Amino acid sequence: MERLIPILLLLGSNVFMTYAWYGHLRDLKHAPLMVAILSSWFVALFEYCLQVPANRIGAQYYTLPQLKVMQEIITMAVFAIFSTVYMRQNISWDYVAAAVCLVVAAFFMFRGVALTG
Repeated sequence: MERLIPILLLLGSNVFMTYAWYGHLRDLKHAPLMVAILSSWFVALFEYCLQVPANRIGAQYYTLPQLKVMQEIITMAVFAIFSTVYMRQNISWDYVAAAVCLVVAAFFMFRGVALTG
């Protein structure tokens, strides 16, 4: 169960990160650039409040390469949902192919690793 905590924290972190990076394109598109920068920076603070503990806790259970690949897969999943639901843009087959490549990367990173206990 403890191994799940960093994954859940990374999931939350990526929600904030994705919004900080791209949410201003919809919500602040008519605002001055400095407003978008400061707003994104403020949202990114919450991302770091989840990401730092996720990596600290995760380092007890996973290697750094495993944490990185896990984070990239979570990022792709969160971005796909954000892009289609919030930004109303379609996901292309190239995006799906890239996501499959990340899943293959995860296979190699976690091959032979028991994820229980």
